[in-house]
Amino acid sequence: MTSSSTPTARAISPDSGTHWSAEGAWRVADGIHRIPLPLPMDGLKAVNVYVVESGDGLTLIDGGWAIPVARELLERCLREVGYGFGDISRFLVTHVHRDHYTMASVLGAEHGAHVSLGAGEKPALDLLNDPDLEESPFLAVLRTAGAQDIAEEWNVGDGERPDLDLGLWRYPDTWLDGDHDIDLGTRSVRAVHTPGHTPGHFVFAETGAGMLFAGDHVLPTITPSIGFTVPPADQPLGDFMASLAKVRALPDLQLLPAHGPVAPSTHARVDELLEHHEERLAASLAALATGPRTARQVAAELPWTRHEHQFETLDGFSRGMAAMETKAHLDLLVARGQATATVSEDPDGVRFTAVPS
Repeated sequence: MTSSSTPTARAISPDSGTHWSAEGAWRVADGIHRIPLPLPMDGLKAVNVYVVESGDGLTLIDGGWAIPVARELLERCLREVGYGFGDISRFLVTHVHRDHYTMASVLGAEHGAHVSLGAGEKPALDLLNDPDLEESPFLAVLRTAGAQDIAEEWNVGDGERPDLDLGLWRYPDTWLDGDHDIDLGTRSVRAVHTPGHTPGHFVFAETGAGMLFAGDHVLPTITPSIGFTVPPADQPLGDFMASLAKVRALPDLQLLPAHGPVAPSTHARVDELLEHHEERLAASLAALATGPRTARQVAAELPWTRHEHQFETLDGFSRGMAAMETKAHLDLLVARGQATATVSEDPDGVRFTAVPS
């Protein structure tokens, strides 16, 4: 991951005038408030849920992680602006990750709010609702990345289902499919399919008001993870970069991200993200110069985070994410004809070799 000049830990959001994760219902524009909800992890402190006043009730862009402290804060912040859970008419969820989807799933069922999610997320929900699922499906992805040791570290459930509360993973009321306009009553947004971070990721553009609800597709101070999705996509990084170009072709909009502060320009941040990934592709290719490598081995030769930490100094979860993201870069090098991939029969996973220039 990389970041822009202002680190996430010190980023001030212009709507609040304080740190972007500070509690509150912060007015972004007329009829739109940003509510940061806490996350139970050390890295990302919060996820931004956007409350949009519309003709037939409230539309929430993303729902947050269904944990008690986040639910209580969301209810309190809605009261600050004169609303309650019963006023929510719909959730437009950018993608299926639990910090975006699970609260929408729970509140939608409890209060009759309509939940929409990208159709590309159905295979992930099918996996999570599979009664025969015995281990986290991410373990197989880690093994193909040559990260068997990290897979064993992640496999702390002793073969049990990774998440027994299927109420968190209900199917949505509507599957979003293709780019289209969504009528919210007194306003409308355009749903734009932006696969990459996940296959069914959507952003929501209100171009007349000059705003993009960007989910995890465009983040202002960090880069979204790539490759952290199941079932694994063939070319998640290629999809992501194509989706960035798609957003770049829209008008330059105010960036309303899921993590981090509100930012003035989608174009500026998209350009930074594309440049970052081209640099990582070049570094990944250079790491193959001395012979075949697995994604884990290449990841160990690359710097990580804005502080350029060594791979082995990262925590176990971050090392797993780094290995999967590196594999996404190597897979794109293969698609570009700059490397080849060989599936090994041993536990080492896929080995990548540079194509002589």
